Amino acid sequence: MTRQDLIDFCLTFPAAYEDYPFDDIADAGAWTVMRHKINKKSFALIYERHSKLCVNLKCDPFEADIMRQAFEDITPAYHMNKEHWNTVKVGGNVPEDEMKRMIGRSYDLIKPKFKT
Repeated sequence: MTRQDLIDFCLTFPAAYEDYPFDDIADAGAWTVMRHKINKKSFALIYERHSKLCVNLKCDPFEADIMRQAFEDITPAYHMNKEHWNTVKVGGNVPEDEMKRMIGRSYDLIKPKFKT
């Protein structure tokens, strides 16, 4: 997956939008933050580190640890709470379907909870 593929996939979720809070321009070196329009919470942070495309994703703490053990290219999140966030190196040993599942799970964890 490319940076644009990740952004495009994240934009398929309801009320998702891309943001660039750390950079003046949206270029290849910028951090792309995918957020929910209602609560502004982020669910995916897309960036390059050491010339590798990475994405930080929110996780249930138990699942975060399991994923780190299962995949070499999933580590505690760079610049984030290590208990609740993982970094996934794109193009590594994490299958694309698994990465998409993790993005969906991250979105589910941050989306607004409406009381009925």
